Amino acid sequence: MKAALWDMDGTLVDTEPYWIETEFALADKYGGTWSEEHALNLVGNDLLDSGLYMRQHMGIDLEPAEIVEELLDGVVARVEESVPWRPGALELLEDLASQSVPCALVTMSYRRFVAPILATLPADTFATIVTGDSVSHGKPHPAPYLKAAAELGLDTADCLAIEDSNTGARSAESAGCVVLCVPNHVPLLDGDRRVFAHTLAGMTTNGLRAAYASIG
Repeated sequence: MKAALWDMDGTLVDTEPYWIETEFALADKYGGTWSEEHALNLVGNDLLDSGLYMRQHMGIDLEPAEIVEELLDGVVARVEESVPWRPGALELLEDLASQSVPCALVTMSYRRFVAPILATLPADTFATIVTGDSVSHGKPHPAPYLKAAAELGLDTADCLAIEDSNTGARSAESAGCVVLCVPNHVPLLDGDRRVFAHTLAGMTTNGLRAAYASIG
């Protein structure tokens, strides 16, 4: 394992409740209908794909891009108030840095949502950052993870991705990464290049290496 590639929402930070609350508020504002089931169907998805899904299933007369911008307004405001870190995530980032293992952030959130989260971390925490508005194809397409590995100068086969959704895990494994799956809001399926952990609490760089070696 030469690098760790981190998903953000639900993996590094537990922002999914922020997204879901904002989705329900949007439905209420425009007279649409929404459900927890629909909300969970969007976990890990490309934001424009989510906007299209919401237009269709929420029944509101907004373009997908307009839906995304309203969602971002809501969740950015919440994150600026408080960043909900996942248990063990900050400690693992610190341990990876202490062992000079480069990290990348690979998220389908847009840069303006990522910025206030990054502002709370050391500037060199992530060697590269791939956001949903920097790729032409979002997760579950392999493009985001291929881009992250390329920007690190590495083969994806040498990288371990950390994910909390099937959408993200599909993206990482189809790119060629080993995937450490840490379920949060949605269950994850088994896969040939997937290993599982209940939490990142207590996880170390050596633990990641052991997970990678069990597949690679």
